[in-house]
Amino acid sequence: MADRLSRLLELMRQQDLDAAAINPGPTFTYLTGMHMHLMERPTVLLVARSGAAVLVLPQLEQLKLGDARMDLKPCLYPDNPATWQEAFSEAFRELGLRNGRIAVEPRGMRYLELNFLQSAALDCTIEDGSAVFETLRLRKDPDELAKMQQAAQIAQNALLETLKTVHPGQTEKQIAAELVIALYRAGSEIELPFQPIVSSGENSANPHAVPSERELREGDLLLFDWGASVDGYFSDITRTFTVGVVHPDLVRISDVVRDANAAGRAAARPGAVASAVDHAARGVITNAGYWEFFTHRTGHGLGMEAHEAPYIREDNSTTLEPGMVFTVEPGIYLPGLGGVRIEDDIVISSDSSYSLTDLPREVRPYDFYL
Repeated sequence: MADRLSRLLELMRQQDLDAAAINPGPTFTYLTGMHMHLMERPTVLLVARSGAAVLVLPQLEQLKLGDARMDLKPCLYPDNPATWQEAFSEAFRELGLRNGRIAVEPRGMRYLELNFLQSAALDCTIEDGSAVFETLRLRKDPDELAKMQQAAQIAQNALLETLKTVHPGQTEKQIAAELVIALYRAGSEIELPFQPIVSSGENSANPHAVPSERELREGDLLLFDWGASVDGYFSDITRTFTVGVVHPDLVRISDVVRDANAAGRAAARPGAVASAVDHAARGVITNAGYWEFFTHRTGHGLGMEAHEAPYIREDNSTTLEPGMVFTVEPGIYLPGLGGVRIEDDIVISSDSSYSLTDLPREVRPYDFYL
């Protein structure tokens, strides 16, 4: 935790920031070791450039302070909302913050906390701290990678168990329910990275389909996009299967997506830029004539969030470095017919890259593994 705080402080100095204000969430847990959730009562960690830290939190949460793995001073408040502003003002006094620049996570800071912060320090400016927070968790250490490897294995084991229960006539919702149960039985924590996507037939042409009452039929593609969680670290995998004999166009795009996935994984190496991975995967699909049916980026970073930096898209010039983890997930989606996506979790190593996920990538019958 001391190393993580030191990195935060160095990034703040590089950006000439005087403090950081952090809501409960991945970065909060990353720095403190505490697991707290957003609720109607505000909780904010304030870290000054000096390294001093104050935590504003409700009195009912004070026992959680025993889990803190960094030095911080609590500023507690009771349930009466009229007392909350004073807790924030006390925090600013403790840190000596009268003016300056305060960084927040734009996707994490709510209006509730922002209003208290602004009222406590009228001479401070609240700024987008993306440059700090995205970089802070960008490179995973061996302990983090071990948790992500375990999350990947749990997810794969759960899918194999789920496939044993699949049969025509089941609804997507029923299959998704079996998968969630299997994830928990295989060892995933309760908080999944996202609710699993299970889509079949024409629904698989929607990249972010929601499991429905559609029943599985012969001739369908069956797509799973799912993940598991271990100590707050996630996996995110997609595999596609056939149900009986499928349309020749679906066989064709299955081969193209498999090759695109392989090209993207091969392009992932230290020193390459994120856009090179996207171009490699996208080039295979474009050359096969399906460019207009690949409608999203090739991948996204993965860790304590299901989607985080680095984003694997065609305009991202971020240089890939050891410890970075991201997905490679090309897809082709034919409206009214079906879609194929194949997704793996890739780690950049010192001289190459490797995949945390190793389920076969060929689009095979769902009962192939039984």
